[in-house]
Amino acid sequence: MNEVKLETLEFMLNAPPVIKLEGVNVEFNARAVLRNVSLSVAHGEFIAIIGPSGGGKSTLLRVIAGLLKANGTVSVQGQPAVVFQDYRLLPWRTVRQNVALPRELNGKGLAPDDVLRQVGMLEYANLYPHQLSGGMRARIAIARALAQNAEVILFDEPFAALDALVRERFNLETKKIHRKTGKTIVFVTHSIREAVYLADRVVVLKDGVIDTILETRGQGRITSFTEPLEAELRSRLGLGDSTFVEPTPKAVRFPWEFLGILIVLNVLLVAWNILVPESSYFFPSPGKVLRAFVENRDNQFVTGTLETLRITGLGLLYSLGIGLPIGYAMGKIRVLERLLSPFVVALQAVPIVVITPLLVLGLGYGTSSRVLIATLISIFPVLISTMVGVREVDRVYREVFKTIGSSNWGMLSKLEFPGALPVILSGLRSTASLALIGTVVAEFTLSGGGGLGYIVVNAKNQGRYDVSFASVFVLMALGIGLYAIIAILEQFALRYRRR
Repeated sequence: MNEVKLETLEFMLNAPPVIKLEGVNVEFNARAVLRNVSLSVAHGEFIAIIGPSGGGKSTLLRVIAGLLKANGTVSVQGQPAVVFQDYRLLPWRTVRQNVALPRELNGKGLAPDDVLRQVGMLEYANLYPHQLSGGMRARIAIARALAQNAEVILFDEPFAALDALVRERFNLETKKIHRKTGKTIVFVTHSIREAVYLADRVVVLKDGVIDTILETRGQGRITSFTEPLEAELRSRLGLGDSTFVEPTPKAVRFPWEFLGILIVLNVLLVAWNILVPESSYFFPSPGKVLRAFVENRDNQFVTGTLETLRITGLGLLYSLGIGLPIGYAMGKIRVLERLLSPFVVALQAVPIVVITPLLVLGLGYGTSSRVLIATLISIFPVLISTMVGVREVDRVYREVFKTIGSSNWGMLSKLEFPGALPVILSGLRSTASLALIGTVVAEFTLSGGGGLGYIVVNAKNQGRYDVSFASVFVLMALGIGLYAIIAILEQFALRYRRR
């Protein structure tokens, strides 16, 4: 057995290094963070980097990961996988989806279920990160790194936020993973015990300079199990496992707010009925409005609603089709934002009724003019929410995708769009309402089309104020319905969020 270990060690020392740094220097604001750092790491070796805070440990790890450019020679076999200190799990993806990310982005990597089984998290595969404890999130971060099937795995103090019991448990598991996979590991830590126990060599980094490199293979004591007093405490505290899962939310309560809305609505209707006499002409009573709606000659409210919905839907689609790509480009390219912003604001500031006659001259009174008006009114929230949403995507997640080797399309489809979706959906609520308003404005000003806006104007001209009021109430119900649809869509799309 010893001969096998000696042969393996000899092979590791004689094989070409997996990581080779020569004369690496990094400066931030004219301050040297790394100075003339040289280091070679053999295949399958476990290197721990320790040192005081601000000594350059994480900077060195970022240089190896390719996240930070440095002067000097940096040679790394393949793209390293990284386990970040804050784990950086995508909150809108389940455990399985987070671990599947490497395979989805570049078509390579291990099957997510196989890796989750290896770290003991397969039974939690359908949960979201916010439902997991800190220790469980650490396991998922390690699983995602293993799923990349990279030669090199970089750990940036991944267990720093865990309590002592769980941390020691993870030290044991990390040791087993290294022994089982044979991966090359570079592990940044502040714990001397952790470094000595885990690593084959410990690199001491002080003030950006490698102070010393110690051979520690097999030298560290395992954990507090080996000390009598600490072992006694261990037996009383139990084995740290950190498997707490957020409890299932309480059953949905009865929506008392709707009951309150119905009460307020009835109070308003009663007050309206009392204050407005039945004989009133210009301001009809609720009874007249209800009769006008029930009579509904030639199904005018049905056909009007369908026509208004058609123009509103087309305006909304055009707003999204134009606003999403332009807003995305403005969010990614600052120069483009500065170039287009004055025109976008100017267009939003000009009342649409002012330019309606110009649209009629060019497009006539048909569908094209009405759709264009609805689009011009509703496109502004789409542009702004998309631009802001793209910029709200945290830079730390972008680094995760870079370490996985994501393409631009993978970055857009898996990170930027899902990350910007909460802001986009918030803007979509305003967009839907404005598209409806734009449609009604078009029907008012163009006096045609048969929509609800046209019915309001036409009925007023005929002295049928009861029909006008009935049309207005249908429009109100339509607006509430559109808002409710967007709210349901938002609730479904953002179901990963906490209640």
